[in-house]
Amino acid sequence: MNRSCPSGSPYGAQGARTRLLTFPSGRRGLAESIEFSVVVPVYNEAGNAADLAREIARALEGRSHEIIFVDDASRDDTRAELAAARAEIPQLRIVGHRANAGQSRAIRSGVAVARAPLVGTLDGDGQNDPADLPKLLARITRQDAPPGLAMVSGVRLKRKDTSAKRWASRLANGVRQSLLGDGAVDSGCGIKVFRRDAFLVLPYFDHMHRYMPALMKRDGFGVEYFEVNHRPRGAGRSKYTNLGRLAAAGTDLFGVMWLRSRLRDPKGADEL
Repeated sequence: MNRSCPSGSPYGAQGARTRLLTFPSGRRGLAESIEFSVVVPVYNEAGNAADLAREIARALEGRSHEIIFVDDASRDDTRAELAAARAEIPQLRIVGHRANAGQSRAIRSGVAVARAPLVGTLDGDGQNDPADLPKLLARITRQDAPPGLAMVSGVRLKRKDTSAKRWASRLANGVRQSLLGDGAVDSGCGIKVFRRDAFLVLPYFDHMHRYMPALMKRDGFGVEYFEVNHRPRGAGRSKYTNLGRLAAAGTDLFGVMWLRSRLRDPKGADEL
């Protein structure tokens, strides 16, 4: 299955303001001609993160890529396990938040330092299958892609979650669809591939990663959806609860609706 929401609006690259991130000087030895960056936000994912990094490397073997794990101030051994894995995965980069800032901020921190024009994301718990990344990448780069296509977002075929979580997700997605009409039937799916320059012009707010299709379409970008695999969680436990999601969802949803209502579209821009 794939569903597209084409957009006819062209876009140009724009800069994005972000805080300075510092890295050890020795980590800049990787080749600059990187075609694909993978960003993985993690928080307390010891037992999952290093194995996931290895899986991503295997899935993208033969491609020019980098893997950026953003540790959102974990309190377990996540960062140490990733540091150890870097010895066998030279394309692995580790960004560490000094304070916990949430999944959306972690994704943005990773995209901000990514060096490829195309970026893939997936959740750090291992439930998204890295083998789907090449499929989404092929979809967004195909020759007959519609003009303005900027993101291909995953739709989980058979979710390996509890029945309560699946029910809450269906309810939330139904409400979102009725109010936003962005075509996103699975807004909680973490695996996506998108253009870096398009992402960096989107308005940032906490939890914005759940509204990326609507935000992309708001700025005139095209979005498509593609069915992907879903796996049981390995180690650890989910950082979200149904009540926690519900508490933030109302404010976020009306915030996105407000952003859409305040848009003024110039229909493109021309240098004179």
